[in-house]
Amino acid sequence: MISRREFSQLAVVAAVSLSGCASTQALRTSTAGSHESFVALKQVKAGLLNVGYAEDGPAGGPPVVLLHGWPYDIHSYADVAPLLAANGYRVIVPYLRGYGTTAFLSSDTFRNGQQSAVALDVIALMDALQIPKAVLGGFDWGSRTAAIVAALWPERCKALVAVSGYLITDRTANLQPLAPQAEYGWWYQYYFATDRGVEGYRRYTRDFNKLIWKTASPKWNFDDATYDRTAASFTNPDHVAIVIHNYRWRLSLANGEPQYDPIEQQLSAMPVITVPAITIASDFDGPAADGTSYRSKFAGKYAHRFLPGIGHNVPQEAPQDFANAVVEVDGY
Repeated sequence: MISRREFSQLAVVAAVSLSGCASTQALRTSTAGSHESFVALKQVKAGLLNVGYAEDGPAGGPPVVLLHGWPYDIHSYADVAPLLAANGYRVIVPYLRGYGTTAFLSSDTFRNGQQSAVALDVIALMDALQIPKAVLGGFDWGSRTAAIVAALWPERCKALVAVSGYLITDRTANLQPLAPQAEYGWWYQYYFATDRGVEGYRRYTRDFNKLIWKTASPKWNFDDATYDRTAASFTNPDHVAIVIHNYRWRLSLANGEPQYDPIEQQLSAMPVITVPAITIASDFDGPAADGTSYRSKFAGKYAHRFLPGIGHNVPQEAPQDFANAVVEVDGY
């Protein structure tokens, strides 16, 4: 979920913060308790992956790429996508590596969850879809990934919508202990650091992730159909490996791959984001919700929004607000 660096500011709410294309057109249909659903996907070979993604809106519209996090999937944007499509945008919503129909092209590829590898997946996807530049939006892992692209490849990012602000990971900073209440909110990451935790997550993935949904969004009354629709994406054969490596890597308990070292060195400097940006905070962000702790990381035209009563899954809990932010920042 969010970066450890950002999490250090959330001690007051730590207990809450558990915390070649196919031609098929992505359609929408009503689903009990969750409004909209993508019923067909496209696939495209991009970099190391065969990426599964939903697409909505006119093919010639200005592109928007929306990125999900853990433990969520593309359906976090099932209500955002039609709102943006109605405004003429071409909306691309990919499954991240380890989710849904996204698959590695080679069984020999290391199942790497480090931040730079995931960000390069987005660049590869945009290349495969011949998208030179797009508005990027995301939350959780998706917010971090979008911010990395905006920071290191601003020529590919027209504007940014980032939930929870600036989430780029500095592993050196992550080695420092936090206040006990903040550490308490990280229980799942310490659990993932053990062999017992790996086996527990593998055995109880569906129940585990439903618990995270409830604790990260305590006021969101999602129904079983809404959760089950997303939970299907966790059956991806690489899901557990990617999730475990991501969290172990962040805590310096697992190595990344050497080819990503130059990018990680750039990210460890906490680069400033120069493209236009809107950050969105919610109840999940606790004391950091006012955005002041990361304001200096955004040097372009900027605005901050706070959504009271909303939990971590902002695009699914408040789709109109998220879509409005995309349209607004695109206008910057």
